[in-house]
Amino acid sequence: MSSLLDLSIKNIHEKLLAKEFSARELTQAFISHIQKTDGKIQAYLRNDFDGALAKADEVDKKISISDPISPIAGIPAAIKDNILIKGTKTTAASKILENYTASYDATVIKKLKRDDAVFLGKTNMDEFAMGSSTENSAFKQTKNPHDLERVPGGSSGGSAAAVASKQAVFALGSDTGGSIRQPASFCGIVGLKPTYGSVSRFGLMAMASSLDQVGVFARSIEDTKTVFDIIKGKDENDSTSMGASFKAGKKDLKRIKIGMPKEYFSEGIDSGVKEAVVNAIKNMEKAGAEVKEVSLPHTRYAISAYYIIMPAEVSSNLARYDGIKYGYSVAEDAKHRDLQSVYLRSRSQGFGKEAKRRVMLGTYVLSAGYYDAYYKKAQQVRAKIMEDFKKAFEQVDVLATPTSPTVAFKFGEKTKDPLSMYMADVFTVPINLAGLPAISMPCGISENLPVGLQLIAPWFEEETLFNIGGEFEKITNYK
Repeated sequence: MSSLLDLSIKNIHEKLLAKEFSARELTQAFISHIQKTDGKIQAYLRNDFDGALAKADEVDKKISISDPISPIAGIPAAIKDNILIKGTKTTAASKILENYTASYDATVIKKLKRDDAVFLGKTNMDEFAMGSSTENSAFKQTKNPHDLERVPGGSSGGSAAAVASKQAVFALGSDTGGSIRQPASFCGIVGLKPTYGSVSRFGLMAMASSLDQVGVFARSIEDTKTVFDIIKGKDENDSTSMGASFKAGKKDLKRIKIGMPKEYFSEGIDSGVKEAVVNAIKNMEKAGAEVKEVSLPHTRYAISAYYIIMPAEVSSNLARYDGIKYGYSVAEDAKHRDLQSVYLRSRSQGFGKEAKRRVMLGTYVLSAGYYDAYYKKAQQVRAKIMEDFKKAFEQVDVLATPTSPTVAFKFGEKTKDPLSMYMADVFTVPINLAGLPAISMPCGISENLPVGLQLIAPWFEEETLFNIGGEFEKITNYK
């Protein structure tokens, strides 16, 4: 069974066509593994094993009659619980949506269904994708497979833990400020945050609409690229999606210029993390890459700007959960017969602490008298951050940085200090503000825990990330 769990997407595809095993046998191997291991890891909020086996049988039938199948047909996958699958409970790990069943498929789900991917279940996350540790889930705590006393990262911690523990071949997540890359780093796998607009957000529960992006977790660059190529592209249901802008990208390390932003290697980074990332960049230099120091001077303001822009959008997006239209609702009683009481009690009981904190902060910065002082200024900083990246990419082809300033931290270590938790995303947030593509991949070990290397490319140059990331995998043992 373990050999089935270890196979890449390409290997599985070839072996299914060769009839070395069936899609049902493969799916059953993953189901058995989940049943044995997820009691400890808690990656999944809910499973759909019957549906998974039914889909696997469909794939086996196609193979038996020699119908052509997609590269991901029969591949067991996990889906973050803020991505809609029709007829399936989708809660965003929030009590306010505890009993909500999706009435339609997200566009990325339609594409995966069309290509016969097998959905094993929905994964745990920070409530409405608000957090960096998955400790903000209303339902359970997901553990890091490398150390059960440590967090898997967040907000897509369940998806990262599922892939890292071989409970899925790949998983979908969402990334608003690092929510794919940071858990990928903590769990020692690959995590892709695509260019804003390259993958449809239709059917992704909105947190901060100008920052959210659906992306991929996998155990290799090749697997990540395979899934991305299927889910990317223009969608008429998402006006921000784009389809014709993808670029060929740079091909190999011998012709690449790598920039090291000096702001990402200064104070606040653990020495072990810095050493692993610097060594990784040196290995790429030995393979023929040219390495150059660059500057992104407005990086220092990124967290401050992000925690104004993002909560403002959260405040707007979460206004729909009012206890009337759908979701958790506190019924009227003798003392509370007015509409405002239903609103207040439904939202106060349905949302967790972090969601409330961000709604209040966002409402404040958008209020009369504060909009210009905070929100407008933050958007101006965002424009400056984008300019920094544009200037950097005039000098280099790709940027290399740590994904996170630390390795995975212990449960409860940062929950009492929200600012400390927010700083866990200090190296990932600027990329979302600029809308750039970035990928995290394992590059070393510190404190016996994985360290992630983040590669950042110009807009719509995901191919550069795959090419350079793939070359890096070949010259190292970190896969």
